[in-house]
Amino acid sequence: MSRYRGPRVKIVKRLGTLPGLTRKSPKKRSNRSRLSQYGIRLCEKQKLRYHYGLSEHQLLRYVKQAKQASGSTSRALMKSLELRLDNIVFRLGFAPTIVAARQLITHGHIMVNGKLLNIPSYSCKIGDSIEVSQVKKSQTLVENYIQTTPRRSKRASIPPHLNLRQNVLSGHVQSEPRLDWTGLQINELLVVEFYS
Repeated sequence: MSRYRGPRVKIVKRLGTLPGLTRKSPKKRSNRSRLSQYGIRLCEKQKLRYHYGLSEHQLLRYVKQAKQASGSTSRALMKSLELRLDNIVFRLGFAPTIVAARQLITHGHIMVNGKLLNIPSYSCKIGDSIEVSQVKKSQTLVENYIQTTPRRSKRASIPPHLNLRQNVLSGHVQSEPRLDWTGLQINELLVVEFYS
């Protein structure tokens, strides 16, 4: 199954708040009957998939890579997802959602370490510099996003592993991401168990 392109509020109503998918919130969350153990793990996996905008195949690849990494598999999985370029552009506030961040990247508005990069799944490293292209169209597009996104007006909404210089529209990955800043109510261990 490829990336989801259907109604997003429907997904948020079923799974809960997903800031990377949409800024909209449903009028009320649907009350589901009790789920089986498999159903609980499936919901956690779907939350992760929809929030980061991944296909099933991509998420499976990230889980396999996390299993090969040393240390906790769930932490390695979340770290690799948080260091994706589209997620970092979203976290810096250059785009209102991860979907919009992916579009910014593919349309050539984002530079990494001074070079134009159009691969949203690019895995950033500590020390990488992410900036908006010097083209006037790119600058105004991102400035409009920053002004119209209310939660980005506060400096505190930038995760501690990122450093934002808003006046020049650039950011810097300064450390490994902390998992308490994902904005998701998720148990990543259940996602790993789902694929075991």
